[in-house]
Order: sequence, then C-alpha cells, then structure tokens
Amino acid sequence: MLDIVKSTAVKIGCEFDENIPMSTRTSFKTGGNAEIMLYPDNIDALKTVLKVCKDNNIKTYIIGNGSNILVSDNGLSGAVVRLSNNFSDISLIDDTTVYCQSGASMIKLCSFALEHSLSGLEFAYGIPGTAGGAAYMNAGAYGGEMKDILVKCEHIDSDLNFGCFEGDDLKLGYRKSVYSDKDFIITSLTLKMKKGNYDDIKALMDENLAKRKAKQPLDFPSAGSTFKRPEGYFAGALIEQCNLKGYSVGGAQVSEKHAGFVINKGNATSTDILELIKYIQKTVYDNTGVKLETEVKYFE
Repeated sequence: MLDIVKSTAVKIGCEFDENIPMSTRTSFKTGGNAEIMLYPDNIDALKTVLKVCKDNNIKTYIIGNGSNILVSDNGLSGAVVRLSNNFSDISLIDDTTVYCQSGASMIKLCSFALEHSLSGLEFAYGIPGTAGGAAYMNAGAYGGEMKDILVKCEHIDSDLNFGCFEGDDLKLGYRKSVYSDKDFIITSLTLKMKKGNYDDIKALMDENLAKRKAKQPLDFPSAGSTFKRPEGYFAGALIEQCNLKGYSVGGAQVSEKHAGFVINKGNATSTDILELIKYIQKTVYDNTGVKLETEVKYFE
C-alpha cells in the first residue's frame, strides 16, 4: 500500500523519506523507524497525501517538530506526515495581525513578532515545538498562553474538508483546545498582537529564555514538561515530594534539575521512558492521591 503513497508523493513533488528513525525526528531522541515520512509544503499536497492514505486505509500520524511525543521502539507502521520547515510561512495580515502556517517553529514565530515589534509572544520564546502544536494544546509559560493572542485556526477535518474555528469556538483552556478531542489537522493560525517597543520585547524574551536555561534540563533530550499541572498542585513538586528526583529506569531519569521533566540520559529507549512515566504516576498517586496526566503523547 505504501507504494501508492510513494508514487503519489513523487507525482505531486512531495518530499519523503523511507524507514526514517524516529529518534532523529523527536526531541526525546528515541523511537523505531517510520515506514515513510512525508513533508508536504502546501495545503493541496497535504490534502492529497491524506486522501491517498485514507482511501487505502493506511494509518497516518501527524507530527510537527516531535517535541511533545514519545514513539514506540517498534516504530510506526503507516505514514508519518511531518508539518515543520516545509510548511512554515509567516506573514502580516495588518500591522498587528499575523498569519502563520502550523509547521512554523515557535522560535521562528517569536522572532517574526520581535522583528515587527509585536508584543504578546514573549512568554513563548524558547518553546521548542511548532505553532500548530502550541495552538493544539494552548501552550503557555511565564504568565502568558496562546489563548491571549490566538483568534483563529484553519484546519482539515476528519473528512478532509477545510474549516476553521474562531474566538470562543477555539475553547482554549489549560493545555487544551477544541482540537484536543478531534481528529483534525491544524493548518494555520491567525494571531492578534499589540505594537510594542523592540528593545522591551527582546529584553523580556531574553529574560524568559534565561529562566528556561536556569530551571530546565535543556542539556538532555526530553519532551519538556512531562505532566500537566494537576489542579491545585505542581507536578514537579509532587514528584520531588515522593523522593523521585534522579530516579531512573534504564537510560530514562527524573531530572535532578527539575523533577517535572523526564530526560534521556543518553541511552534511553522509549520503553524506559514509558515505564518511568508509569512508575511516577503510580508512586505519586499512591502517596498523594493525585493523578498525573501526561502532556506527552505516545505513538505506536
């Protein structure tokens, strides 16, 4: 069946790789091979590859920069569609409104905002994922979140029709959106920001990046914060309270710098990471009664 996908990709000029190690496409640096990975660079190409996969019952995985996923050591059978560098145009709609394709990195989007002296994305500087991923989970940090500036998302729905959600219909909450429970693919974002002073925006971005470097284990592969913040608690504090800081399973470890991060010490497998996550969840629940929900998505 994948021969059909490959021939279609060649026909429409869509780049692809075969048997690509997911360890090279995820921030955890683990995971087996994907049978095929496609890199569409426009909406028509994206819709075409999605349609050929759907018509032939080929399982499809949508990823961005792979910064919030854990992929099985057995790899992924089917097609992985990667929306990142090839799908990352950013432009101004007016002086304070930005159009951004979902594959643009948050670093690129923040840099664009800075270049045009637009304030509102300072909180996101240093977040490693894509704009689409940030919208999908309403990413936030340092007192800001996507909810503050996101006014519209365009998407392809599960029937491969184009659509959009705007304003309150985006249902942006803590680490969730209207897309959290839907099998839709975000294709673009519209962001409304405010004119600001370039030097002030840059200073706050630099300050937030310095905080990340000081508090987070950025020297090791990870997927950022492993768990969502439980209501009334902080995941890292609960994990540390349970004496799990530094606890390891194989090459996976609870970071000694920040207990809210599970890191790859250098030779971890996805199985190590998954087992450690489950152990943390069980230990925290047994000791505190609090259920930790992962931010990280597991692909198998």
